[in-house]
Amino acid sequence: MTTTPARTRLAGEPAPSAAETPVEARRHRLDTLAVHAGGTTGHTPDGTGSRPVAVPLHQTANYAFPDNESLADAMGRPDGPPVYTRYGNPTTHALETAMAELEGGVAACAAASGMGAINAVFGTHLATGDHIVAQRCLYGGTVAALRNLERRHGVEVTFVSGRDPAEVVAALRPRTRLLHLETIANPMTQIADIPALAAVARAHGVLTVVDNTFATPVLCRPIEHGADIVVHSTTKYIGGHSDVVGGIAVFADAARHRELWAYAVESGANCDPFAAWLTLRGLRTLPLRMRRHCDNAAVVAERLAVHSAVSAVYWPGLPEHPDRAITERILDAPGGMLAFDLAGGRAAADRFVTRVALARHAPSLGGLETLVVHPAGTSHRQVDAEGLRAAGIGEGTIRVSVGIEDAEDIWSDIEQAL
Repeated sequence: MTTTPARTRLAGEPAPSAAETPVEARRHRLDTLAVHAGGTTGHTPDGTGSRPVAVPLHQTANYAFPDNESLADAMGRPDGPPVYTRYGNPTTHALETAMAELEGGVAACAAASGMGAINAVFGTHLATGDHIVAQRCLYGGTVAALRNLERRHGVEVTFVSGRDPAEVVAALRPRTRLLHLETIANPMTQIADIPALAAVARAHGVLTVVDNTFATPVLCRPIEHGADIVVHSTTKYIGGHSDVVGGIAVFADAARHRELWAYAVESGANCDPFAAWLTLRGLRTLPLRMRRHCDNAAVVAERLAVHSAVSAVYWPGLPEHPDRAITERILDAPGGMLAFDLAGGRAAADRFVTRVALARHAPSLGGLETLVVHPAGTSHRQVDAEGLRAAGIGEGTIRVSVGIEDAEDIWSDIEQAL
């Protein structure tokens, strides 16, 4: 959990001057950063100059030190040598460095899960009597965490539109500390107007936190649009293989990173080295996978939109999507997630999930394989009826994480299930 070195330029970002950045840093773009994720760590200590091509797995709980002074110093700072894996680990640090580079941040803290990262952000910045403004359409687990803050910790929560800065202004209070958004909302794919909302928050001394799980840094880099903290469930697209659980928080400011690092050390929300290693392996192919996810989602969404069994389709790339203009401003592509409403309601949804054969009826998202779920009973089961209505989630709503299989095979399976 340490601060990263000077950041390499991301795709689409204006090039810094030669005086600001060395030549070797200026030539790398996002695809290259992903392939070489964490690759600057892990030099061998034998003086030969050799180093591993893949990031090594440092599967150890602790590290030995030669004297009291060096051990005490290492335990007190996030940028020191590894001492105890709850404080940091070289493999975990490689993931943090890579994600900070990809997101355009200065530092990152890896966590045991996406909710671990989100709750660490909440725990670091919110106290009893504080107030948080949150986007109305959010992952159900995040909504549950916010309701828990209300019930158990006396934190007040106000839900607003992710599109309207005026709603945010009206919701602000003297003790508002955070504005929480999702780049692409789970599951109905509303797009948050991050630049407009973050500008309002900043003008009032409020930090903007953006969950970028659905978009990944391949499609959007919220810090470029004014966000202060970006969180991910790395379980999803970042890991990308449905075989690891993790989360991360990326920071635009080093001081905020240090605060959360200290909280994570105390709360034990750290990422296991093996989980970090698996996530890094997935991260190296992230841009390639995201392009395929997006291309396949376009095929599925366009065909669902004209199917007689479907009453509505929610994918940001469709011309009729209400946030199409925001999508074109802040996303490099519309993403691989979509939702649709079945005209037959809950009964049709129940039939659909039992009929898919290629797609898996399973929670989570962002893996190689296509997954379908009924959000009202899974990702948003903690949300009450009023909250579901406000988010636009109906009894006939199906969420699809479109995989990287052949698009025709994916569609054939969905079509026969319909």
